[in-house]
Amino acid sequence: MSRLKNKLLAKIFTRFPFLAELWVKKIAPWKVEGTPWSPFNKDLKDCKIALVTTAGVHLKTQKPFDMKDPDGDPSFREIPLDTPKEDLMITHDYYDHRDADKDMNVVFPIDRLKEMRDGGEIAEISEINFGLMGHISGRHIYTLINETSQCIAKSLKDAKVDAVLLTPG
Repeated sequence: MSRLKNKLLAKIFTRFPFLAELWVKKIAPWKVEGTPWSPFNKDLKDCKIALVTTAGVHLKTQKPFDMKDPDGDPSFREIPLDTPKEDLMITHDYYDHRDADKDMNVVFPIDRLKEMRDGGEIAEISEINFGLMGHISGRHIYTLINETSQCIAKSLKDAKVDAVLLTPG
């Protein structure tokens, strides 16, 4: 029943954005000490870029994100660069992804990055990119910040990624 409710809310919020704004105002923001930011000092054409999405994108062969947990799913899925788009899917009830289901580039713009690479605008694309579910709250925020993000950051650093394109759902 909660999945149906989530999908219904996503459709309502898409059609009536002011309702989504009212809903969001009720949620207390997560407080972060300091600025989790590093200056970007490298020319983009010399950079290796990774794609990270919170749109619930994953391979059809991977375990779907848990839509039954009201606090979301703080896990991630690795998405290899050479994955055909027809092998990708979205498991996420908290936004209307009908357009993204038709063209995955709406939330996972891997083809745009390939065009940028081929055009010399960026040097490389990471061989491994990441899909997460953007609806995370309650007890899973700690896991997301202290475990999931740390694991992804280590993988990106090990792969010598210079910058990440983060896309929401």
